[in-house]
Amino acid sequence: MVPTKLLWVDLEMTGLDPQGDVILEVAAEITDFNFKTIASYEARVSQPRDVVVDRMQKNTWWADYPENRDDFVSKLDQGKTSEAVEQELIALVQEHFGSERAVLAGNSIYNDRKFIAQCWPSLNLKLHYRMLDVSAWKVFMQGRYAVDFEKTNAHRAFDDIQASIAELQHYLEWFSKEQ
Repeated sequence: MVPTKLLWVDLEMTGLDPQGDVILEVAAEITDFNFKTIASYEARVSQPRDVVVDRMQKNTWWADYPENRDDFVSKLDQGKTSEAVEQELIALVQEHFGSERAVLAGNSIYNDRKFIAQCWPSLNLKLHYRMLDVSAWKVFMQGRYAVDFEKTNAHRAFDDIQASIAELQHYLEWFSKEQ
């Protein structure tokens, strides 16, 4: 089955270990292959404050993003349950993909997929085994053609999806100019 759309996803987590870290925020954007937005979704995920603070203290990455850290911690009670977010994402996928398995897209999407498999197994069943990983394009473009893409480091789920789409578009435009 040839995919007809892409499911761009970005998760913000307390760290990179799906066994101990937790999801704080999710954004999803469904696009066609011309990157036209069909639908989008954003949510914060409610998590126990002590778990979030503990995991953030163990992950030195958060020290470089104090505004993000403080924002996530201050709004933990404004999130939805993980179960509710999973159900809303499943409904989004069912509405726009029907029986087609959704191809996950994004930067370093494999790690997000590990969290999805761990935290949202029912959603994971709706996803295709293939993924479109923009970071793989980055590796190839830098290594083969010395082409870089400077993106902002917002480290917020929706902004990161937009940056991933822009990055892939940049590489595709580079190829179209070089031919």
